[in-house]
Amino acid sequence: MALFPVQPQNSIPQPKMPSPENGQKHPLSRADLDRTRNLVGKVRARFARTLVGQDNLRDSLIVTLVAAGHILIESVPGLAKTTAAQTLATSVSGSFKRVQCTPDLMPSDLVGTQVFDFSAQKFTTIIGPIHANFVLLDEINRSNAKTQSAMLEAMSEGNTTIGGERIALPKPFMVIATQNPIEEEGTYNLPEAQMDRFMMKSQMTYPTADEEQRMLHMLAERGSDTPDFRHPEHDDTISIADVEFLRSASRRVHISDSIVDYAVDLVATSRGAGKHPIQGLSSLVRLGASPRASIALVRIAQANALIAGRDYVIPEDVKLFAHEVLRHRILLTFEALADDVSSDQVIDSMLQAVPVP
Repeated sequence: MALFPVQPQNSIPQPKMPSPENGQKHPLSRADLDRTRNLVGKVRARFARTLVGQDNLRDSLIVTLVAAGHILIESVPGLAKTTAAQTLATSVSGSFKRVQCTPDLMPSDLVGTQVFDFSAQKFTTIIGPIHANFVLLDEINRSNAKTQSAMLEAMSEGNTTIGGERIALPKPFMVIATQNPIEEEGTYNLPEAQMDRFMMKSQMTYPTADEEQRMLHMLAERGSDTPDFRHPEHDDTISIADVEFLRSASRRVHISDSIVDYAVDLVATSRGAGKHPIQGLSSLVRLGASPRASIALVRIAQANALIAGRDYVIPEDVKLFAHEVLRHRILLTFEALADDVSSDQVIDSMLQAVPVP
């Protein structure tokens, strides 16, 4: 629900399709789009066998994977956050590590440490679980500030530092973090700098009665409450090379100047600027989204267009994931929090205020 009244637009121009003469240097071919459809279909098939409902979360995870970003999943307990993260990670035949974050988790437990080898009379570097293609940080807000700073280096720079030695992380590298918003004891709020490193923040909702019934039937047929990720019944994994192909292909999706301007205007509006500022927004937002949000909107839009089978971006690709990209980057004032105003409501107002190209 939008917070501010917006004057209706008299007319909204239709998006223009990219012409061949102003396309990419290496445009996507039909074979590239067909390969993308086949690869994404395999990942979705695995989700169908492990998760009931939560289609929005599934799409957010896949789009973030293709866009080469990190994702934060937030929900109350029992909604299969960890199962969804494991499903995506194990759908790719790369290395996968799960870290259960606790208040006593130290940076060395995450990135690794150096151990003195008496036989060789030298230090040996032992890398930690963050050195994997896919890292699940379960309940990330339970880790302390020192450990969170180590995570920030890995997410932002793609490497870690152990004993003064910089060690590159494997490629592709993706962090899937989960957090529980209702428990406060023994938790640490994530710094704004680290929140900004997550390309998207997805919020899970309770399943419908029909979905919950389907879930119980699936568990009864499977005979187990948890899927067996180590020994899957179906060979539906994709390779590391496939992931690199998807990420490379998404960067080649055409995005017009008008849609780039649209993404920039959306982000600028959250800061009280832009071509279509919202009156009274400063009383609700104390800090708007950074330019990293503009990058995320464009990358996510390109990835979604590719998954949809298109080699060009339309405005709906930007709007579809605008809430996931912006909700954790908009900091509300105390007045807004006291009035139960959410960042999603602010984003609704932004989407109404900024006209679609």
